[in-house]
Amino acid sequence: MRTLLNVIWLVFSGLWLAIGYAVAGLICCVLIITIPFGIAAFRIAMYTLWPFGYTVARRRDAGAGSAIGNVIWLIVAGWWLALGHLFTGIALCVTIIGIPFGIANFKLIPISLLPLGREIVPSGDPRAFGAA
Repeated sequence: MRTLLNVIWLVFSGLWLAIGYAVAGLICCVLIITIPFGIAAFRIAMYTLWPFGYTVARRRDAGAGSAIGNVIWLIVAGWWLALGHLFTGIALCVTIIGIPFGIANFKLIPISLLPLGREIVPSGDPRAFGAA
C-alpha cells in the first residue's frame, strides 16, 4: 500500500516539490557558506519524492548551531518551500481522493520551515516514536 501511495504522490505533487528543494539545494551549494543548507535541502528532496513509510525525528545532538541555521533557512528558503506545500495541499484536498496527499503535504510544512536538527527515519524506527 505504501508503494501505491508513494507512486500516486510522486505523480501529483512529489516530483514538483522535490524539484523545488533541489533548486534550493543547488543555490545553497553554490554559496560556500550555505552548503549545510544545501545538504538539508537535498535530504528533504528525497523525502519529498517518497514520503510514505518515513517520518521526521528530532536529533538529540542538535544544538544552538541548528537553531541559528533554522532561522537563516526560514528567512532565505523555508517560507517559499512551505508555501509550495501549503498551496499543493489545499489543491489536493479539493478532491476526496487527494485528501490523504493534501494532509501529507501539510505534514511536510514543519520540516520545510525548520530542517536542521531533524532526521528522516523509517516509520518503524525507534527514533520515530519521539518524532517532532
